[in-house]
Amino acid sequence: MKKKYSAIALGLVAALSLAACGSAPDDSSSSSSGGAASDFTACMVSDEGGFDDQSFNQSGKEGLDRAEADLGVKTIAVESQSDADYPTNVDSLIQQNCNLIIGVGFNLAEHLTTAAQENPDIQFALIDSTFADAEGNPVELDNAKPLVFNTAEAAYLAGYVAAGTTQSGTVATYGGQAIPTVQIFMEGFAKGVAKYNEDNGTDVEVLGWDPDNPSSGSFVGNFSDTAKGQQLTEQFLSQGADIILPVAGPVGSGTLAALKEAGDENNAIIWVDADGYVKTESDGGSPYMLTSVVKGIDTAVYDAVQEASAGNFTSDPFIGTLANDGVSIAEFHDWFSKVPSDVREATDELKQQIIDGSLDVSTPYDPS
Repeated sequence: MKKKYSAIALGLVAALSLAACGSAPDDSSSSSSGGAASDFTACMVSDEGGFDDQSFNQSGKEGLDRAEADLGVKTIAVESQSDADYPTNVDSLIQQNCNLIIGVGFNLAEHLTTAAQENPDIQFALIDSTFADAEGNPVELDNAKPLVFNTAEAAYLAGYVAAGTTQSGTVATYGGQAIPTVQIFMEGFAKGVAKYNEDNGTDVEVLGWDPDNPSSGSFVGNFSDTAKGQQLTEQFLSQGADIILPVAGPVGSGTLAALKEAGDENNAIIWVDADGYVKTESDGGSPYMLTSVVKGIDTAVYDAVQEASAGNFTSDPFIGTLANDGVSIAEFHDWFSKVPSDVREATDELKQQIIDGSLDVSTPYDPS
C-alpha cells in the first residue's frame, strides 16, 4: 500500500505567490517492447516552468521520452504551474504506482525527500539538488538518487568567452531565484570574466552579480515572469551591457524579446541548461545566441531510468562535470566569427585545465 504524501508545503525556499493549479498527469505509456521494462513506470514532475520551457524542464522530459522510446518503459509526466502544485503532483504519481519518480529542480527537494522517506518501495531521483530535510540539511536514502551538475565549470568558460567578445566592456547576468543551483551559474560566470581580465589586463564589468556581495544579485523571484526578465535586460542594456546570461529557464525568453526589440547585432544572450540556438531557432532567437551553458539533464534522466528499469538502481549521486560531459558550453554557431580566435583557443585550454585539476573554479554553491 503506497503511503499518501502529505500536502503540507514545507519548501526549502520562500514560497512563490502564484496560484495556478497543476496540470492533470499526461500518461504517455509505451508498449513498444516486452520484458521487465514494459512493466516499469518512470514518472516525472516538473518545476513551475513546465515542459515547454526550452530549457531545464524540457531537457528532463526529453530524457524521459527517449527512455520510453528506447527502453519500452511506461511514462507519466506531470506539470507544475506553481510551487503549490508540488505536493499534489508528487502524490498523484505515488498513487499511480510509479516505480521511479523524478523531480525536476531544487524547489522539489523537500517534497520528494518526504515522499521517499514515506515510500521506501518507490525509487526517486532529483535533478539539481540533494535530498534534504526541512532545514535544508542533506538526507541520504537508499531509494533516493541526486542528479546534480557542477555548472560553475561551464559557466566559467562562458564568462571568459563573454569577456573576450563584448564590444562594450560590460556584461550582465540575472537569476530566477536566489538558490544555489542558480547562483552557481552566476558565480562561475563572474569568475570567468575575472580570469579574462587577469589574463589580458582588461576591466570588463559584470552587472547583476558580485561574488563579494551575493545579496546584491539581480533576481526575478521566480521562473515564469518573462516580463520581469525583459525589464531587467532592458535595464542592463541601458547600463551598457551587450552580453547577458539569464539563469531563469523560460524567463530567458524575456531577454530574447528585449534583444530583438533593441535590434543591435552586437547584443547577445548566453542560454542555460540546453543549447539555446537549437531551442529558439524556430522563433528567431538564434542570431542572438552567443553560446549556452549546457547541463546533460536529458542523458542523466535517461541513464537513471535505464539503471532503475534494469534493476540496477543505486542512490549514488550523479555529478555532471566537464570531465564526464555532464556540463559543457555549446557551439558558438552564428557567433563563431565574432569570438576572437585567441579567445576560442584560450577557452579550450582552460577547459582542459579544469578537467585535469590544475585550474580551481570551485564556488560556495558547488554540488557535493
